[in-house]
Parts: sequence; structure tokens; C-alpha cells
Amino acid sequence: MAKVYVSIGSNIDRERHITAALDALAEKFSVLDISSVYESEAVGFAGDNFFNLVAGFDTDKPVSSLSACLREIEHDNGRDRGQERFSARTLDIDILTYDHCAGEVGGIVLPRAEILENAFVLLPLAEIAPDDEHPVERRSFSGLWQAYSKQQKLWPVDFVWRGKQISKKQCV
Repeated sequence: MAKVYVSIGSNIDRERHITAALDALAEKFSVLDISSVYESEAVGFAGDNFFNLVAGFDTDKPVSSLSACLREIEHDNGRDRGQERFSARTLDIDILTYDHCAGEVGGIVLPRAEILENAFVLLPLAEIAPDDEHPVERRSFSGLWQAYSKQQKLWPVDFVWRGKQISKKQCV
């Protein structure tokens, strides 16, 4: 079994699509480690804010099959792949890491570059896998988050899934 972390994001009917993604992942992979849900401004284009989180699970699927499974979940939730790369989306699920794989595996480049580039990926990953190491950088995700210096705004939001509060809005 491989330990996998995926990023999940939506900026169209966010709560419905994030819930649907978690339901589908739980149905296919059973036990999920789930980060807090964060709201962030769109990166790379002018658009509505996103909800983002990271989920971890174990799988015996190879990377290519896992990727196809995630694309099917996106498709089932109205994801239009004909849109520009940086545009609004109902659901985006990306493989961040697959065990300690590095390089092109099953047509996917691992680990995903966004781990080091975007706070909305690195912070939730550091939250649920603080001591796990980035397969290339060989630094823990919590250490990478502590050293993160880019200015990107994100904040936790109230989010309940299957009757459990995943995250709670923080009062400033």
C-alpha cells in the first residue's frame, strides 16, 4: 500500500463540491486523513476565492489508475477540462505525493511542484503530515512551512463533513 496525499480545491459551489470529493474519496479509499479547509484568493487569475484542503489515504492503485480515478471524481462533479488552466473550477484534485516517489511516475510528475509554491497546498499538508519529508527537498513539510516566505493569504473556514467539524474559522 502506498501513502498518498492529494490537494482538493473548488471555487464554484465550494462546500457542495468539497463535500462530494471527500465522500467519493472515502468511498474509494476508506480512511482519510483530512486537513482543515482553508479559503484563499485565486492564484494566477481574477476569480472567486477557493476552498482548499489536503487529504491523505492509503491505496494499492498505481499512480496512473489513481490519477484516472481522481479525474473521474472531478468529471462527476462538473469539472470542464476545456477551460484555461488558470480559471474557475468546480473541483480540482491533484496527487501531491505518492509514497516517496520522485520524477515522472505513471504520467504524473511527483512530487507536485505546487507543494513548494502555494501556501494553500503546503500549510494543509504540513498540518496532517508534519514529519513526513518532501521526496526531493528531504525536509519535513512542517519545516518547509516554517521556512515558507511567499505572501499568500489564506484562512481556515468553518467546515463540517459527515457531522464532524473538520475546521473552524479563527477569530482575528
